[in-house]
Amino acid sequence: MSTESTQDVSQSTQEMSPSAQVLPRPGPGPATAAVTASSPLSPSWIAAARTSVTARRTYRDAALLCGADVLATAGVAVALSHLTDLLPTLSAAGAVVAFHARAGLYRPGLQAYALDELPAVGGRVTLAWCVAATLLAVLGAAHFLGVGLLLAIVVSNTALVCAARGAVYAARRRACRRRPRSTLIIGSDSTAHKIAAVLTDRPRYGLRPVGLVNLDGDQPQPPEDGETNPAPIPVVGSIEDVTRAVIQNTVQDAVFLRPLNEEPQGAALARLMTERGVTGWLVTAGCLLEAHSRRHQDNGHLWGFACRRMELSCPKPGGTWGKRLLDLVLVLPALLVAAPLMAGCALAVRISDGPGVLFRQERIGQDGRPFTLLKFRTLRPDDERESGTLWSIAGDRRVSRVGTVLRRASLDELPQLWNVLRGDMSLVGPRPERPYFVQQFTQRHPGYADRHRAPVGITGFAQVHGLRGDTSIEDRARFDNHYIETWSLWRDVRIMCRTVAALFRLEGR
Repeated sequence: MSTESTQDVSQSTQEMSPSAQVLPRPGPGPATAAVTASSPLSPSWIAAARTSVTARRTYRDAALLCGADVLATAGVAVALSHLTDLLPTLSAAGAVVAFHARAGLYRPGLQAYALDELPAVGGRVTLAWCVAATLLAVLGAAHFLGVGLLLAIVVSNTALVCAARGAVYAARRRACRRRPRSTLIIGSDSTAHKIAAVLTDRPRYGLRPVGLVNLDGDQPQPPEDGETNPAPIPVVGSIEDVTRAVIQNTVQDAVFLRPLNEEPQGAALARLMTERGVTGWLVTAGCLLEAHSRRHQDNGHLWGFACRRMELSCPKPGGTWGKRLLDLVLVLPALLVAAPLMAGCALAVRISDGPGVLFRQERIGQDGRPFTLLKFRTLRPDDERESGTLWSIAGDRRVSRVGTVLRRASLDELPQLWNVLRGDMSLVGPRPERPYFVQQFTQRHPGYADRHRAPVGITGFAQVHGLRGDTSIEDRARFDNHYIETWSLWRDVRIMCRTVAALFRLEGR
């Protein structure tokens, strides 16, 4: 295993190609000099602050829209207080917020208008007031909401919600015109120049292009039909230069002209944009199957180009509480049942190999958090460095006979039940690895770092398919990510059943 490691995309090189110089911000006075390669990179804490700025912008939009929905619906409920009980009718406000959040109405597109949302808002307001009317009937309120009154409430509430949301969107558009956000356009064909011209000529979109990212190695094609760029835009040709451009220009948005899986170094771009808090937009001309969506906020346009928000990071797995509850329900009796067997294993190791029954090793868990993994010792390493960097001990003559038996039957993993009880691990999940190898594999295998979105486990989807020991890391990462994206409690149960069957067949290492 080579110990060389490549530089992470979040770190920039000290030199930048001349073509990747960054445009100055426009202002009322004379133009200032462009930021060039000699400018120092911003510290990591500044980058983190800029990430939080983008997050605050997203949360601010959602909070304003949520507040508009609550005020409009609560106003209608208060107006009805002289006719019926107030508390059940106020529940309509909570229902509206829940239904709108479920439908993605708090994540507006690049250009959002309240009139476009009218059908979606009207349907969910109707459903919310049906919930309130049901509560009034169940609680035996003095006055019920008749059909005519309910219809009037729904119409008035829908109108108020749309008016309030329209005011929020109007303020949002004014802010975009006053303070356009720095934007990178990622693509190499003539469409990139057209998109840049659209964003420059039409500030209502709130995006100001500061660079074209071309990782294909080809010079971007000029605009067709005699079109010209209103201003020269620098071309960025490497991940390192993209990192520098994002930091120096406080880039908040990135326009992609094709899906990430078709973009050279798409995984590296997605990771960089996610780390810097950049919002991604997929902009295409014509039909793109991946861009079709039933949600109206995903069917917007940028001067006729199809435009929708892109998810630049892999989604977190759901069912966290259910998975943890399953772990606790199973691990507590498992520890009691396995206690005599664990005592026997510990005694055998003590007699065979002397003191130091347990082997403790640092591993990387969910979200990159380190923890101490416990195992029965089957080999005593020469030093800490060997323990942290030796990939496999299969065939190592220092493994005792007891150690061979424990490894063959996977009994050396039993102390990890304590890790599960403590919350360091789960019964099922991607196998945790040592920090040294996590760094190596993250740089060499795209998608390896995505395994850490979920709790690590004693057994996993890759292991029950024979990928354990000295097997393909790329295959393991692919199996682990598929497990995370298709997770269910029943799948965990199936994996545990297959693991138990493998133990009886002595399919250890």
